[in-house]
Amino acid sequence: MSQRWLLPEQIEDLLPPFAWQLENEKNRLLGIFRGYGYELVAPPALEYMDSLLTGTGKAADLITFKVVDQVSGKLMGLRADITPQVARIDAHRLDGQGIRRLCYSGHVYHAIAGGVGQSREPFQVGAELYGHAGIDADLEVQAMMVDALQALELEHFVLDLGHVGIFRALAEGLSVALEQSLMDALQGKNSPLIEELTASCEPVQRDALRALPSLCGGLETIERAREMLPANALIMQGLDDLELAASRLSTRVSVGIDLSELRGYDYHTGMVFSVYARGFPGAVARGGRYDSIGAAFGRARPATGFSIDLRDLLPVLPAPKPVNKVWLPHAVAANMSGERLAKELGVLRKAGLVVISELQSTGQVSESSPSGLGEAGAGAGAASASLNVNVSMRYNNIDPDCDFVLLLGPDGLEARPLIDIQEHLTMESDAS
Repeated sequence: MSQRWLLPEQIEDLLPPFAWQLENEKNRLLGIFRGYGYELVAPPALEYMDSLLTGTGKAADLITFKVVDQVSGKLMGLRADITPQVARIDAHRLDGQGIRRLCYSGHVYHAIAGGVGQSREPFQVGAELYGHAGIDADLEVQAMMVDALQALELEHFVLDLGHVGIFRALAEGLSVALEQSLMDALQGKNSPLIEELTASCEPVQRDALRALPSLCGGLETIERAREMLPANALIMQGLDDLELAASRLSTRVSVGIDLSELRGYDYHTGMVFSVYARGFPGAVARGGRYDSIGAAFGRARPATGFSIDLRDLLPVLPAPKPVNKVWLPHAVAANMSGERLAKELGVLRKAGLVVISELQSTGQVSESSPSGLGEAGAGAGAASASLNVNVSMRYNNIDPDCDFVLLLGPDGLEARPLIDIQEHLTMESDAS
């Protein structure tokens, strides 16, 4: 027998209460971005492959789901990353002039998961700043990212800073193949392979490249790097930028430096950063400068930004706060005019309460109030209102998620703790 309810590997439903948590946290993050002046964009999930893969390198091609467009015959893909889409929007849909701040949220789709236990349908929330090549732009997006993670109440996270530009300066003059091999070896901190690959380099270049894996640690790493690396203007500027960023952020979060962190080397051009948290196997947020990604769209704009995989992050976030749910018995609703009931329920729901109405069973006769309590009799007080609820509760079960029950008191609907109603009914039952 076919098990039609099964989902593909590392694809899963998001169930209560986590689906609401994802939506609420997404809105929280977008609210922070809006506070910094970022405008929201919503690119499509499906685009032509030549647009999706612009400036992202071979890695994105490998993880992109591909499909042939039945209209044009062209190859399309489900986005694996929203960043290239936002670069396209900046370059062409919004004219690509001046400084522009954009943010986004949405699912991305990976043919191959990013790591063990990670979803192939991450939910990406991020922000990009275009049109400013200076360090101030990097500092802004980093500060905003820290604000976002702290708003999520993520505990014990560490920010790692690196700089792709330093490696690019050291690798100048090397063949493309050797540069790529060195980059892979540095990412894995494979010192024996790095020594082998740099054997034919000039002594100054060789020693500097071999030193990179050891240049990781705290803020003191930057001073060690100044002593061990050539006094190249690009390298010194990169170290100055790292020092400034680290000094700004270290009062808010633990900061590490890693000069062999070359993730995204295919398109990053300057400072890069990753955030790691206790209980999460990979980076919870990534970002960096990528000044050339828009060139393929006709406008090579300076840019920096970051993204957070919110879906995979949910298990290490604090549990969702319980929502106050209130039960509206049918007997109470039946004693109010439709207009008044809608108005009072609107007030309660706008205040953040979740009001769940009792639904009558099929064929059940509408229950009238034993006391004759109606609009005119609402002033009969809480005792009469309790009697209304009593009638309802004898024949129907209250939703187990509800903590309160709505009664019709002198001034309208009143929320009473369910436990008080249950105690009243128990005493009433014992007395009878």
